Amino acid sequence: MSETGTIALTGTRDETDVAAPWNVVVHNDPVNLMSYVTMVFQRVLGFPRDKATRHMLEVHHKGRSLVWSGHRERAEAIIEQLHGYLLLATLEQAEL
Repeated sequence: MSETGTIALTGTRDETDVAAPWNVVVHNDPVNLMSYVTMVFQRVLGFPRDKATRHMLEVHHKGRSLVWSGHRERAEAIIEQLHGYLLLATLEQAEL
């Protein structure tokens, strides 16, 4: 406590740190067919076929694709669903 009767807090995180967006990234694997990955993106993420195909091709050619960004809890739920379809997906904190 300081002399004025207030408590000085150090090392606290501000609201932007707590609410920072999280990215769902899908990685390439040698197992799943491209048509299957496209179908999973449509089912899990609600992508229209053309957007699902674009992300699938990005995974295929670049090795990864950022498919969703937002609150951590929702990102974790999406990753769990993608893992249920046997896709390799990870959670990454977005850079601000």
